[in-house]
Amino acid sequence: MNMWNKLFGTSRSNCLPHQNQVLESDAVQRANLSCNVCLEETKVCTCDQSFESGKRVTGGVEHHAEANNSVTQSVVNMSGMLIGLGQLSTPYALENGGWSSAFLLIGLGVICAYCSHILGKCLDKHPKSRSYTDIGHNAFGSRGKIIAASFIYVEIFMALVSYTISLHDNLATVLSGIQLKVSWAKLQKSQLLTLIAVFVALPSLWLRDLSSISFLSFGGVLMSLVIFISVACTAIFGGVKLNHTIPALQIHNIPAISGLYSFSFAGHVVFPNLYKAMKDPSKFTKVSIISFTLVTILYASLAFTGAKLYGPQVNPQITLSMPPHLIVTKIALWATVLTPMTKYALEFAPMAIQLEHNLPPSLSSRTKFLIRGSVGSVLLLVILALALSVPYFGYVLSLTGSLVSVGICIILPCAFYLKICWGQISRPLMVLNLTLIAFGTLLGIVGTISSSRLLFKSLSRAHSA
Repeated sequence: MNMWNKLFGTSRSNCLPHQNQVLESDAVQRANLSCNVCLEETKVCTCDQSFESGKRVTGGVEHHAEANNSVTQSVVNMSGMLIGLGQLSTPYALENGGWSSAFLLIGLGVICAYCSHILGKCLDKHPKSRSYTDIGHNAFGSRGKIIAASFIYVEIFMALVSYTISLHDNLATVLSGIQLKVSWAKLQKSQLLTLIAVFVALPSLWLRDLSSISFLSFGGVLMSLVIFISVACTAIFGGVKLNHTIPALQIHNIPAISGLYSFSFAGHVVFPNLYKAMKDPSKFTKVSIISFTLVTILYASLAFTGAKLYGPQVNPQITLSMPPHLIVTKIALWATVLTPMTKYALEFAPMAIQLEHNLPPSLSSRTKFLIRGSVGSVLLLVILALALSVPYFGYVLSLTGSLVSVGICIILPCAFYLKICWGQISRPLMVLNLTLIAFGTLLGIVGTISSSRLLFKSLSRAHSA
């Protein structure tokens, strides 16, 4: 862990400080809705005291003495946060939208990079702000904080449903040769395998000290890179030729795939944490530009490669389209299977922390522990039930992107910026941000309607069959 701490600028082991929250779509990073929170209740938490005593003044602006991440470290962290579940669906989105839909992918990358930049500007105006919900509170008071927190929790919940669907689909493929049947359980083999996998991961929800498994967030980035390299190896060594023609434009599919593209850039909840972890926050915009450029290039490359390899037969999860007999396919499938199982504890952390802090102080530590673990277990079982009932990865991910991610990545940052900096920004910037709010709202509405219709149609067909 010492090497990890040196590379990514982490500090205390008892707590999850903001600069420790940096990689993949980890809700541990989103847990900082108000303050640093110790996950081990038996230890004394000095997070707030450290915050007050660890600040320094640079140019009249408060800054953390512990903030020591360089530009390079911040780029690695932000890129790692952005690369995640969304990359599985970019080839499917490009094939269904047409090659010209790549302009939408790139455009959303540019817009989301700009929205990352203005979040930094909001933090400049209120240096004591330390999280996405703090920015919401500065802009619209307690109502803004509640709205921001609601979007965060809904995204976490829906993302976990998508992760579990991905686990179900890939686990069924990678263990296709295994015979499994329980006479009293009226479940298919794939459902039983998913149930077993979720129960294996279930004990992790009862952990209080997540610092021991925080390295798994970095593992998520490695898994994503493994998937990308595996797809490339399929094209180079797997005997699959890049000979499919990608249609120019299928405009009727654009609303649905816009949600897939939006979800791919969902990461703005953690960006205030990255900003606070930087040694020189004035370079945050530079970090955003570099990170979004790298991630957009990776997404576009994977999208074109997957669409050219598999054409109309490309699966919403690219790993399920790869030739099953290849070793690289098995590696990619296992990488996709292991990722969700490592996510549950980290993704549930913010809900668990918030739950414990809302419990009456009179309750004992053991009682709080039991309530926290029980609630987490019940939520995971609800997510499992939804995932098995609605096993349509592409539609659920698209719905998540349109319903929630657009708001977190575009609408809310622009609204916060306008409210906080009103009267201090030029008219062109006002017009730009109002336009982006309108664009994001339109994209969210049409995308939600389209993906919901497709999801309901699929459910109806499955029910009638």
